[in-house]
Amino acid sequence: MSLMMKERVLQALAAVAIMLSPLVLNAQTGDDMMLFQDIPSVFGASKYEQKVTEAPSSVSIITASEIRQYGYRTLADILKSVRSFYITNDRNYSYVGVRGFGRPGDYNSRILLLIDGHRTNDNIYNQALVGTEALIDIDIIDRIEVIRGPGSSLYGSNAFFAVINIITKRGRDLKGAEVSGEAGSFKTYKGRVTYGNKFQNGVEAIISGAGYDSKGDDRLFFSEFNDPSTNNGVTENTDYDRYHNLFAKLSFQDFTLEGAYASRTKGIPTGAYGTDFNDPGNKTLDRHGYVDLKYDHSLDGRTDLTARVFYDHFEYKGDYLYYTDPTILGLNKDLAYGTWLGGDFKLVTKLAEVHRFIAGVEYQGNIQQNQKTYYVGVDPPDLDDKRKSRIWASYIQDEYSILKNLVLNIGARYDHYNTFGGATNPRFALIYNPRENSTFKLLYGSAFRAPNDYELYYYSTNSSLPNPELKPETIKTYELVYEQFLGSHFRVAAAGYYYTINDLINQDESAPGSGLTIFRNLDEVEARGFELVLENRWTSGLEGRVSYTIQRAKDKMTEQVLENSPGQLAKLNLTAPLISDKLSAGLEEQYMSRRKTLAGNYTPESYITNITFLTRRLQDRLEASLSLYNVFDKKLSDPVSADLLPLDTVQQDGRSYRVKLTYTF
Repeated sequence: MSLMMKERVLQALAAVAIMLSPLVLNAQTGDDMMLFQDIPSVFGASKYEQKVTEAPSSVSIITASEIRQYGYRTLADILKSVRSFYITNDRNYSYVGVRGFGRPGDYNSRILLLIDGHRTNDNIYNQALVGTEALIDIDIIDRIEVIRGPGSSLYGSNAFFAVINIITKRGRDLKGAEVSGEAGSFKTYKGRVTYGNKFQNGVEAIISGAGYDSKGDDRLFFSEFNDPSTNNGVTENTDYDRYHNLFAKLSFQDFTLEGAYASRTKGIPTGAYGTDFNDPGNKTLDRHGYVDLKYDHSLDGRTDLTARVFYDHFEYKGDYLYYTDPTILGLNKDLAYGTWLGGDFKLVTKLAEVHRFIAGVEYQGNIQQNQKTYYVGVDPPDLDDKRKSRIWASYIQDEYSILKNLVLNIGARYDHYNTFGGATNPRFALIYNPRENSTFKLLYGSAFRAPNDYELYYYSTNSSLPNPELKPETIKTYELVYEQFLGSHFRVAAAGYYYTINDLINQDESAPGSGLTIFRNLDEVEARGFELVLENRWTSGLEGRVSYTIQRAKDKMTEQVLENSPGQLAKLNLTAPLISDKLSAGLEEQYMSRRKTLAGNYTPESYITNITFLTRRLQDRLEASLSLYNVFDKKLSDPVSADLLPLDTVQQDGRSYRVKLTYTF
């Protein structure tokens, strides 16, 4: 970290400490108005509602109010603001890094993404979509639960580093119609229409649709392509991004029917996979939709039953042009189609006042797992792989109150795949409250990630070989968490963790000099880190949050720090009312230390400032916001995967803006 950057980070942290210190010194536990007296609740940590202080995990909650106040545009923007999370973007997809682990191009298969408890990771790549490619529009999110640590004891595969559960808004939250319009940098436009209500007959409904179009940065320069044959490294009008999505939810008594659909087309400006540089025909299309029917019934106030059935469809299409390379044949089509259906049943009950017991079973039938790649006009295709598979699982968990202030939470889950067999993953948590508003958590858990169909079976004559012998990755995590509410307005949380990963799946050269890659269980990883977050809420409406993370994730064989693994993260969020309740400002500062690239180089450390001005109650029904991102126009770049060779990093957007208007009827 440069001296100037260190000074900036320290100044920001010092400023926050100065603002918070009077409130800490004057903290009272009497009859003050307790802004933190309603401790947030979380559902996804145990599959039932509980306070975050009782959850067997380290949890962060992001609310709809924060999403509006800080001008977040995507789920990736939100996660970037959460402690120990960071985002990498290759100008096609957004990738999530957690606790020092963020392999470039890993398709987010090591986090589990839920929408109202519905698993959204697809059945080809096991990908969690978090950027503009995401399944759900950000404006219909009520809150987001970020649950750190292994979650396989309840959720099975992909709950490796974290479970992210998006809770959507209900009809009662709107009580009418809402129209929103946005315009921003890079000729970006978005519109949304939403209607929601709860009717006198008990029916509650919400429906929302949105459309988005962005020309993207119309002129990008990549020095690696600085040659007359590739337009001297300049690509023009290839960074476009378009999507539309639809969401609907209908509830009546114990039943909830929910569905979502999203489609996105994204231009690829980077010459990925050796494609023709500066050709707007290089693009990807992602579509994903689901229908979910849930029955949730309370038997006697002590026992709750939940049953769910669902159907999902996922589609990916890639157009890759190779007309300038005489050794490769024209237009390559890369396709994936996945459909799956299934169900689950869960029982939660209290036994003898000291046990809260949960048990459940799940089944997923993958009725289509198809991958195909071919050159137009050329037979036969390189790959035309069609498969089916099935997964079933059962789990139990017991929350046992040893003492009034000491709780033991223990559980385990068994998953069975017809491809490789079974996996058992336990979780253990000891939660101690030495006094009111003070909590210690001692946590242990294991998780696994099953190899996905892409890693197992994908084949291309020019690039890769399949490996059906892959076995799951595994992780074991140990963590100590401390959470403290001080007086009326102040909260502090700290966590120290250590984890090891075995049989990590990674790409390797199939044979020396072959030019072909193959996925293998190659690596072992060891990591440790410390996280600290301070929050404060003033009665005046001023709110602040500052977090700091120090971490080190390394390859156990080489003792080298992992690629795309920042050693430090520092984040500041502050909102302040400017004109009563009419106008407020949201300030966000984010620092990330340097990251190693696949080529062994390092990206510069980054320091980003975002500001959003939000007006409320204009003409009672109109809300407006102006957001400025990367205010000081810092030059940023992210490490990328070997798929983008010869690129080692990809530049990110400079200063940009967004104007948004929302009108309610």
